[in-house]
Amino acid sequence: MSLQRVLAKTFSNLSGSLIVRISGGSPLTVGGRTLEPQLQMIAWTGRTAPPLSSLPAEAVQEGVKAQFALLADLPGMTTSFAAVNIPGPDGNTIPARLYRPTSQDPRHPVIVYFHMGGGVVGDLDTCHFWCTLLAQGAQAPVLSVDYRLAPQHIFPAGLNDCIAAYRWAVERAAQFGALPGKAAVGGDSMGGNFSAIISQQMKREGGPLPAFQLLIYPAIDISRDYPSKKAFSKTFSLSQDTMDWFMKQYLPEGLDHRDLRVSPGQETDLSGLPPAVVITAGHDPLSDEGDEYAARLKSAGVPVMHKRYDALAHAFTAFTYISPGSRAACKEIAEMVHDMFAKAARVPA
Repeated sequence: MSLQRVLAKTFSNLSGSLIVRISGGSPLTVGGRTLEPQLQMIAWTGRTAPPLSSLPAEAVQEGVKAQFALLADLPGMTTSFAAVNIPGPDGNTIPARLYRPTSQDPRHPVIVYFHMGGGVVGDLDTCHFWCTLLAQGAQAPVLSVDYRLAPQHIFPAGLNDCIAAYRWAVERAAQFGALPGKAAVGGDSMGGNFSAIISQQMKREGGPLPAFQLLIYPAIDISRDYPSKKAFSKTFSLSQDTMDWFMKQYLPEGLDHRDLRVSPGQETDLSGLPPAVVITAGHDPLSDEGDEYAARLKSAGVPVMHKRYDALAHAFTAFTYISPGSRAACKEIAEMVHDMFAKAARVPA
């Protein structure tokens, strides 16, 4: 274990009031939402770091890997995992990782999971602990997808990889001990964006509709300004500057930001979409669009479980080593997914 990791854990175990005194002197409150002290500590220690937009993309990609390796917890022994290779849509191979819990319910679908990162950063290790926790709590296999990233592979390469991985998982679900011929989709941030897009696209095309969608602080509509984007424009861990930089790397010039393949919130008809768990974070410029999408899904008759964690920040699934609130939220989200699956299993097909 690295010295940095030991120090991070040591400081995170201090009392909340002491952490706040060390990290700026007063609680970080925006719009009536007070950030958890441990997350305030991370924000404070990183306050002098250069903005991502000032760095080469390759340096950012490597730096994010190192940061998440420091802040995310390590998996236990209740979930096994193995490498999987999936045929890609452009003759490429999509690396993936299949998680299997020790106690799996065969009535539950495989969850095809897409990590966060604005389409630019992240990999299988970004959500490694979280996927083990999700598989264990949901009693379902989780297929984590290492889709292609920009700027090396701009839109729609990453999205097309995710669609291909989803279709592949549907065809092979029974091999994973899961509900045959079905798969769920899930992801955080950009992964939530991909999950919402796939759900809508399968409905429009008459393809295999996901059994379920898990949207964690999802990017829903890049074409619109929301109050939270202004209120939390300079907040930890996602700023407006970072979001703009992500989209500059990810999207080709001239693409209409209202395109449903980047802004699923532009879809006017949400009826008939899969049941959803929609999770948002209080300290997050994306909180309003996620909250609004959950409400719109409900209004369209889609079964929805929605919760906003006001004391947590964007990307909290990767802060489970030093943030007790993030770890508790992840456990609760996994239980919510399990409850949704269990409810569906009791309904006759």
